[in-house]
Formats: sequence, structure tokens, C-alpha cells
Amino acid sequence: MIGRRELILSGTAGLLAVTLPHRALAALATDDPASIITGIYTRAAQGKGDAGGNFVVGNKVARSKYLSKSLAALWAKADARTRKGDVGPIDFDPVTNSQDPDVKSFKVTAEKQEGDKATIAVTIEGHQGPRPKPSDQTVRYHLVREDGQWKIDDIKGSADGRPWSIRSILAASLKS
Repeated sequence: MIGRRELILSGTAGLLAVTLPHRALAALATDDPASIITGIYTRAAQGKGDAGGNFVVGNKVARSKYLSKSLAALWAKADARTRKGDVGPIDFDPVTNSQDPDVKSFKVTAEKQEGDKATIAVTIEGHQGPRPKPSDQTVRYHLVREDGQWKIDDIKGSADGRPWSIRSILAASLKS
């Protein structure tokens, strides 16, 4: 006859056996910088892909979730200098590298990962087809590991073949 203690212990052991592998897999997925960026683009491409990446940079809460402390602080300083009703220094969607987000498909490539730094490249194709300048189709994420999590420390791309960097745009806005 099984006593109450044995029943509780076997039930607890069964629950742990079922839930631990899923938690371990989830932890591995979020511990991989490429998986984090893939998750961002999977969400950005939902529907017609016109929602873009505002959920990454659109407000202070989102920025604290996705961005490094230094990039979030820089963005907050730039926002503080923006007059009420004006658009801040970032007047486009850096995730989709566009004014009008359009993500049909994407390819994520881990270019470099050393210690607490990683560079992930994303090549985006919109519903309208490739962009006139091939370099405009790729967005690069520079990530750093903070408090045990990967955070975006800069986003870089090009518009009409001219390179841009979120960190540089924000820093320049503080100088003017």
C-alpha cells in the first residue's frame, strides 16, 4: 500500500521530470543571441509583417527588456531632449530598416560570438521584393551579455547605401 508521503514524492518527481526539460530548453533558447534575434523577427513578420519592431524599441519598458543598460540610457537621454509632440532622433523602424515595416521573410546569421559579445546579421526580404541597394536588406545586431542575459547594444544597417548606427544617431542627437 502506497502511503501519502510516497504518493506526494512520486507525484513531485513526475512533475519535475516533465517540466525540467522544457525549462532547460527555454533557457537554452534565450541564452543564444541568434535565437533572441530570430524571435524578434518571427514576431515582426507575423501577419503581413507590417507591425515592425516597435515592440523592441517603442517605449521604456520594451527597451529595458531588449536593450543593454547603456543603450537604453542613451535612448532615454535623447528622448528627454525631444520636445513634446516631436519625433525623436530615431524616426524609422531600425528592426526592419524602414519607414513602413514590411517583413515577408528573413535569414538570421550568427557572424561572431566571443565571450560576452556577439554580432548577428539579419537579411530581410519584404513583400515588395528586394530593396534597390542589397546592403539595405541587412541589419546587424551587436549584443552584450548583461546580468546573465543577452541584450542589444547597437543596431546597424544602411539606408540608400549609407551606413547608420542607432548608438551613433542617438549620440549625435545629444550634441546638437
